[in-house]
Amino acid sequence: MDTWQQAALAAEIGNQAQVPVLSLAASASVRPSRQLGRPTLVQMGTNVSEQIRCISAIVYSYHWRSVITIYEDDAYGGNAELLTILSEALQGVGSEIEYHLSLPPISSLSDPRGAVHQELLKLLSTQSRVFIVLQSSLPMAIHLFQEARRMDFMGKDSAWIVTDSISSFLDSMDTSVIPYMEGALGIKSCYSKSNRPFQEFSAQFQKNFKSEYPKEDNGQPGIHALRAYDGIAVITWALERLVGDTDTPKMLLKNILSSNFSGLSGTINFSNSNSLPFRIINFVGKGYKDLDFWTQDLDNPFSREGGDKNSGRNTTRILEGPVIWPGYLKRVPKGWEMPTDPKPLKIGIPANGTFKNFVEVGEAQIEPEKKYTGFCIDIFREVVKILEQNYSLPYKFHPFFGTYDELVEYCVYNKVFTPISSLSSLNLSQ
Repeated sequence: MDTWQQAALAAEIGNQAQVPVLSLAASASVRPSRQLGRPTLVQMGTNVSEQIRCISAIVYSYHWRSVITIYEDDAYGGNAELLTILSEALQGVGSEIEYHLSLPPISSLSDPRGAVHQELLKLLSTQSRVFIVLQSSLPMAIHLFQEARRMDFMGKDSAWIVTDSISSFLDSMDTSVIPYMEGALGIKSCYSKSNRPFQEFSAQFQKNFKSEYPKEDNGQPGIHALRAYDGIAVITWALERLVGDTDTPKMLLKNILSSNFSGLSGTINFSNSNSLPFRIINFVGKGYKDLDFWTQDLDNPFSREGGDKNSGRNTTRILEGPVIWPGYLKRVPKGWEMPTDPKPLKIGIPANGTFKNFVEVGEAQIEPEKKYTGFCIDIFREVVKILEQNYSLPYKFHPFFGTYDELVEYCVYNKVFTPISSLSSLNLSQ
């Protein structure tokens, strides 16, 4: 089974018959299945909690302060838990989720392209342009990227990160659809291709594959093939230790869960204590290239330092690269753009202040930029320039002809701008 939904359905039958079910799909939950009321379901898929830590490390390394999460909904509520874990991980590196977009299951849609288009329209008013595709089937991901490119969500200064739920199928994906994803970063399960067991398996796999599918160009075994092979090894190992046991189903499950060996896909250990590295890839042309790898055991997970020491920005580790970003941008994307309906900050300016060198409102000036002058105005504008390196910060000055106390105690406190004539009837002491 290649989806969590299919595995969960099979596990319901497995629970009734007390038959262990091994799933190759990435779980929609960070908790073991036996804690989710599915004690016979054994997960051999990717550890999603480690993927989330990898995502937060990428976001932190490029100083992106807000992201948009996109996921295909399921019937088991697992995405809610993933969003919580991701939100906490991002908060730990000074970022946040601005908006999360839930796509309906593709199996429930008669017009997937139209449905995805309608959902993406909701993002036109958002500011962040860092998109994290947290969970999606491959067919839904293809529709998502096709529509995102048509609607210019993959233009310059945007960034896309996809998880292993998509990247794991790249080796068997139709290469004609990969260009829609060009510029995106992907997290892919890491396994060794240099050891002898893998090379022997790969040679036999390609021989069998070519014999059965002579018209297919790519016969390399992917992570799912390796995990399927390791799954057979787990069952074989567990069965060999059943001799003399009367409670066969229970003991078989116990033996499976106690497995601990080096397989083709990595270390096979169901104690949740092992940490697997991930490859960070970049979608380019009709394929992808390796950029770097990540593991939570490293204090600085990526190998190259980034950041501008002269500007005072933190120096962190970034991907080895070089990265091909959406729109062939040569620098790191800002990750935001002006929304279509910005709500500018309202800046109240004391219009009758005593110290003109600090703040002065020149009513005679026609041009808005020249109307407001003084040391405080200059400081404000310089600060906005720095902030707008990471965020759009539209604002509008409003001259205020009342007292400073009236400006602060009523207008600023209540987040409203009211002309001074309207304040005369108010009891500001309340």
